[in-house]
Amino acid sequence: MSFLGIDLGTGSLKLAIVDDDGRETAAASVAYAIETPHPGWAETAVDTWWRALCEAAARLPAQQREGVEAIGFSGQMHGVVLTDEHGRAIRPAMLWPDTRAVGLLGEWPAPQPNPVAPGMAGPLLRWIVRYEPQSARAARWALQPKDWLRVALGGAVQTDPSDACATALADPAGVWDRAQLARLELPPAWFAPLALSYAAGGTLKREAAAALGLRAGIVLATGGADTPCAALGSGLAAEGDALLTTGTGGQIVVLADEAPAAARGLHRYRAVSDHWYRMAAMQNVGVALETVRGWLSYPWADAYRDAFDSAGAAVAPGLTFLPYLTGERTPWLNPAARGGWMGLALGHTRGTMMRAAFEGVAFSLRAGLEAIRASGAPVTSLRLAGGGSVDARWRQLLADALDVELHAVDCPNAAARGAAILGGLASGHWHAGDLAALAPGATRVAGPQNDTALAGRYARFMDLYGRVEDWFAAPHAE
Repeated sequence: MSFLGIDLGTGSLKLAIVDDDGRETAAASVAYAIETPHPGWAETAVDTWWRALCEAAARLPAQQREGVEAIGFSGQMHGVVLTDEHGRAIRPAMLWPDTRAVGLLGEWPAPQPNPVAPGMAGPLLRWIVRYEPQSARAARWALQPKDWLRVALGGAVQTDPSDACATALADPAGVWDRAQLARLELPPAWFAPLALSYAAGGTLKREAAAALGLRAGIVLATGGADTPCAALGSGLAAEGDALLTTGTGGQIVVLADEAPAAARGLHRYRAVSDHWYRMAAMQNVGVALETVRGWLSYPWADAYRDAFDSAGAAVAPGLTFLPYLTGERTPWLNPAARGGWMGLALGHTRGTMMRAAFEGVAFSLRAGLEAIRASGAPVTSLRLAGGGSVDARWRQLLADALDVELHAVDCPNAAARGAAILGGLASGHWHAGDLAALAPGATRVAGPQNDTALAGRYARFMDLYGRVEDWFAAPHAE
């Protein structure tokens, strides 16, 4: 008996099969590109997702696919897919990096239960109503990405609180805010009924089963947003458990038994279990480092070598890098924020610039973690997941900058594993009381070394952002 998890990400789709003890036995992934038909737009055609799913499934062993008893879903948060009454997309999906709706954020006046970003479903749908009325007229459903995929496989039209609460159209518990919908002129009928993430949400239809090499009729779990699915897959099960994920962006998640109090710059969302979580969301982690690596014409191995392996020579105390190439959420809530180096001198090298970029990204994560600590959640240890956190030298810099112990999770596909566990819960194989026992192993990989010089550079980083924040012009609203 086994369970399949599907993680529909921004830049790739990942699959993981776990056995009845929660151990991953097979995995596959397929990458794809975000489309930018206009400056500031971020879209993907749903056919791209479907092809990626079929290709990834074909890479899994046929015998293991035949044993799958249920499927769970994890999906990128905030974006939206407009469909007709049959679940067919009427335009490309709009995704969380999209900034076309930045000029409409004033329609969410303070105070809001959570920060509102232009790439959330609410602002994007408001943009559709205002600027694409033909799409609004043709729409029957406004689905979250993972919900579109479940419906395409034969599942029910529904969503879960972990995704709904991150749309800027629901209360913190994930219940649709009908007064908000009416004020924004968004039809309430667009929004799917709510179900628990681990509830059954239909069964796999025959045509989809044939395309994926699975058995028809197996249970489809409702599924959840990728961040809480990654938390579940990484073993977060009790109040105070905390996770750092590093990918294109970075998230720090701290589990809570009750709804956390509102705090500026932080999100408080429903988990896929019966918990809540605080989240600091930083947009510029992998995307900033990859961009800098390209600017400096570095292969990754050379970038790490020159930034870290020169006995401290790569560290330039007066050089600071702001990584905010795509704006920032936590803690600044500033989509107009931008980045760059300050303090460059003739004696600096590619290595010093690369080192400053690594430190700038680590400092942006520290700023997010400090917002969590200020909200009343003391964090001294973090589980660590994500493809951008493998190098031991980078891990040590993160531990020093964040002043935490880091424990690498023995789970390379945390969100897909969490989705598979939801499938097992939906089919009745596991129950909520089993989750703590399903936690994967974690190995301590780094701890803080009380680097006072690094702490001084972090203070300089924070001071620099405060001094230049007024330079940033608001992005042009489409």
